[in-house]
Amino acid sequence: MTGWQNLAGSDALNLAFIQRADKLIAPYIVQTPVLTSPVLNEIAGAELHFKCENLQRTGAFKFRGAMHALLHLTAEERAHGVFTVSSGNHGAALAAAGRELGIAVRVAVPNNAPAVKKQNIARSGALITEIEPGMAAREAIVQQWREESGLPFIPPYDHPYIIAGQGTAALELLKVEPDLDVLLTPLGGGGLLSGSAMVAHSQGIAVYGVEPELASDGAASLQSGRIQPAMPPRSICDGLLTSLGEHTFAVIQERVNDILVVSEQEVVDAMRFIWQHLHLVVEPSSATVFAAVCKYRERFHGQRLGLILSGGNVAVDQLPWPVQRLKIEANER
Repeated sequence: MTGWQNLAGSDALNLAFIQRADKLIAPYIVQTPVLTSPVLNEIAGAELHFKCENLQRTGAFKFRGAMHALLHLTAEERAHGVFTVSSGNHGAALAAAGRELGIAVRVAVPNNAPAVKKQNIARSGALITEIEPGMAAREAIVQQWREESGLPFIPPYDHPYIIAGQGTAALELLKVEPDLDVLLTPLGGGGLLSGSAMVAHSQGIAVYGVEPELASDGAASLQSGRIQPAMPPRSICDGLLTSLGEHTFAVIQERVNDILVVSEQEVVDAMRFIWQHLHLVVEPSSATVFAAVCKYRERFHGQRLGLILSGGNVAVDQLPWPVQRLKIEANER
């Protein structure tokens, strides 16, 4: 393998690189299904194809990038281990990939991360350190651990290996549905969106990122032409509470048509629709894409849309609607 430090530039990112990543990680990942729903099509006024990365290993698309990154470590790097910072899904993915490849993983996790995501990280035997929420605490712990250990830092999104791995989800989607007009993905740090954009753009497909109003630094970045800091961590879309990276922003500026913004209530409504009509539980971050299709209905009317459901790591008893009341009603029937 080439080693972690030997690929640092975005110039390595292209469709061929993502296709090579696809072949490399194929033995380890789940080729997740693409689902449709006539009811959701009618609600949206468009033909929707949902790429269900909530059914990926560790419950999110993040396993793709994490596995791709670790497969590029040298034997010496593998022997010493790696570390990362994550609100949950990337940490769980890296921990699981590390366990499979025999690589020790250390993860710094914001102390307000959902318990279900912390449990996913711990399940694979990673060493967890809790930190304060926000980018300042993340950057501080990364700097500290780099100086103390010298181990490779595997970032959640801002590296060509990670971006290429995440782009394989869109590659799989287009193998099943090659005639899409539009592709939408959630936007946090931009790994999924930038990787997907490279794939879709090569096929002439329009690409949109989606983020909540309470974490809309991506839309502000695209509008201003420079990366804006992450907003205070108030949105229920906990997987999207981070700023863009240099690599991801460069791709987004060049290849993404627009970044759409949705409200917290629109996200909750979208989660409910997906649960009722696709029979899938997805986390709030995932539901942003369907929320956007409903909100911007006229923009997408009559088109064939691909929507990547990024993850499903949410505790059912903590869903943002009255689950207990629904359970009681179900028991009374």
